[in-house]
Amino acid sequence: MAARRLAWAALLVAVGAAWPARAQAPAAPYVLPPQAGGAASSRPSPPAAPGAPDLAYGAYQRGLYATALQEALRRAAANPKDAPALALLGQIYRDGFAARQSDAQAARWYRLASALDDAPAAYALGQLLLRGGEGLEPDRAAAKAQFERAAVHGQAGALYNLGVMALEDQKDFAKAADQFRRAAEAGDDDAAYSYGVLLREGRGVALDISEAAHWLKRAADGGVIAGEVEFAIMLFNGVGVEKNEADAAKLLALAAGRNNPIAQNRLAHLYVTGRGVPRDLARAAMWHRVAKGLGDEDAGLDAALAHLSPEEARHADELTRKQADF
Repeated sequence: MAARRLAWAALLVAVGAAWPARAQAPAAPYVLPPQAGGAASSRPSPPAAPGAPDLAYGAYQRGLYATALQEALRRAAANPKDAPALALLGQIYRDGFAARQSDAQAARWYRLASALDDAPAAYALGQLLLRGGEGLEPDRAAAKAQFERAAVHGQAGALYNLGVMALEDQKDFAKAADQFRRAAEAGDDDAAYSYGVLLREGRGVALDISEAAHWLKRAADGGVIAGEVEFAIMLFNGVGVEKNEADAAKLLALAAGRNNPIAQNRLAHLYVTGRGVPRDLARAAMWHRVAKGLGDEDAGLDAALAHLSPEEARHADELTRKQADF
């Protein structure tokens, strides 16, 4: 999912990460990236009748987009209050499968479904309104109203975005913490990270390092890169959790491999000192070079790695080339 960084929230985060507002819907139907919890999906609601097959949704899942479009249109014409069919039409036009991609048309169908209290449709409409698109002007206030409509039903992505808005628009840490907590409890890993940071900083909620570690671990386990870095640092220092330098190094390696310069820098330091990993100056040099390439300067590492042996230097060059190819 593409994301827009909100710089104001970065003031809280020690390692320089920021809270991404969900400004776009998933690129693939019904599939969320590792950074998001399953509850944040914008998929249409299931059919109203318990156990009744949803032929349109089923066709869309199988890639039969033209069939899904025809069936959804038939249902919408037969019953203008068929919210799942209306929401699916919004998704079809949003994704541009079986119909020309149109944000304006997607918003039209999502709006009809949202008016029928379809929470995923309200969330998807909020996403569209937040970023705007072809034929659709961005409207932050309208997006917030849709997120609020979805949040009434506990929609995790909507709660998360409302938390971000509370920080950027109102600087209301308490409100943001409440929204992030609710979203995290509903399964959203980005929210777990954000709530963990606020707990660790004692902003908008009572400072609680152990509880912060719990939520940051949840975020790390869910693949949130910033969560991997934050929890690794807590593990390494034994803050809020039992100290474990080896596990910290493993988490940093995951984040470093995903191109996070903070993790790359920290991992380089570990390879220089041999803490949590075997001492390896060639690998330290490789990660230091990669991090520097992303703008993370470190004079201490420059000095520590200034006098590699010829063999270490050749190995570092080889590792750097492999990392660049990867």
